[in-house]
Amino acid sequence: MRKQMISVLLALGAMGGLAACTPGTETGQPSGTTGSPGSTPGTTAPGTTPPGTTAPGTTAPGITPPDAETTVPAPAPPMSPLPSGPGTGDVELSITVKASKDGPATNYTLVCKGGAPVAESQHPDAAAACAALKENPAVLNQPAPRENVSCTQQYGGPQVATVTGAVDGKPVEATFSLRNGCEIGAWNAAKDILGSANGAV
Repeated sequence: MRKQMISVLLALGAMGGLAACTPGTETGQPSGTTGSPGSTPGTTAPGTTPPGTTAPGTTAPGITPPDAETTVPAPAPPMSPLPSGPGTGDVELSITVKASKDGPATNYTLVCKGGAPVAESQHPDAAAACAALKENPAVLNQPAPRENVSCTQQYGGPQVATVTGAVDGKPVEATFSLRNGCEIGAWNAAKDILGSANGAV
């Protein structure tokens, strides 16, 4: 009888040891699994979320739900180009010219009505700038990059210019430099507004 009792105890001890190695039990639960005492493998306890998933009504970190408001503004739509050919000559522009990227800025204001400068203009040659913009407002269009077109690799200098405002009721935001032949050509086309390629109006 004693031998039988020892055999039964050994059998129970072995079964208990095996149970401790089974996933989802209270003791011997492998790390990275969820469960509670008495749960079966492959299930999770109430109120817990399986690994790699998110609870209902929440989103994964770094993901914005589709109906959430964000504080990042949407990118502005691209500006439509100014029409080529004569315009009405109604202009309100702020022009900034720098002798170098980090150099001091020289600022001008150009205001034209019907192609003629008005009193608010503070531009060294407002009459020529207004006439040029009435004749062809498209001189302020940014040249679009074109495939299979190479710009000459010449350097005209470190000068940069920005033009913002409106021409004939259309918004303008243009940047000019002298980094290559194409950009030098664009600057020269707008020289009555920006000044000559040496950066001085």
